[in-house]
Amino acid sequence: MSNPFDVLSQFDRLASSVFDTARAPRLMPVDLFREGDQYVLSADLPGIDPDSVDLDVDGQLLTIRAERRGPSNEQVKWLTRERPWGSYMRQFTLGDGVDVEHITANYEHGVLSVIVPMAERAKPRKIAVASVNGEQRQGSRQDAMAGKSQDQRQVTA
Repeated sequence: MSNPFDVLSQFDRLASSVFDTARAPRLMPVDLFREGDQYVLSADLPGIDPDSVDLDVDGQLLTIRAERRGPSNEQVKWLTRERPWGSYMRQFTLGDGVDVEHITANYEHGVLSVIVPMAERAKPRKIAVASVNGEQRQGSRQDAMAGKSQDQRQVTA
C-alpha cells in the first residue's frame, strides 16, 4: 500500500531543492516594546544552542544571528520533516536615543531577550525656565493652567 503523503513529500523536497530554502536565513519572530527607560526585544529561538547565538552592534545596526543544526543521521528514511533548521538572522536599526554600550541579552527557555537602555540624553527631564529678572522658579503645570505668570511655568522635555 502506498503512502498518500509520499507524493506531497516528494513535491516538498523538489521545491526545497529548487528554491534552496534550507540554506536561506530564516526570520525569527520577535516582540519589541518599551518598558520605562528601556526597550525590550524578545525573539523566539526554540531548540537553538545558546552558543550559536551571536548578537552584535555595528554603529546603529543591531544584528542577531543563530543556527539550529539539522539532524546528522542521514541513514533514516524521513516520513515527514517539518522542524526548520539552518541559520536565522534579524537586523534592527537603533535610533540615536539608545545606549548601545549597555545593551544586555539572555537566552532562556527558547527565548532570546535583549534589553536596550535609553541614553541619558533621550530620557524625559524637567527644564527650569529663568524669568526675565534672571531668577529660576519652579512652577507646575497646574500653576500655568491656573493663570500664573509665565516666569513660574516649568517645561518638560
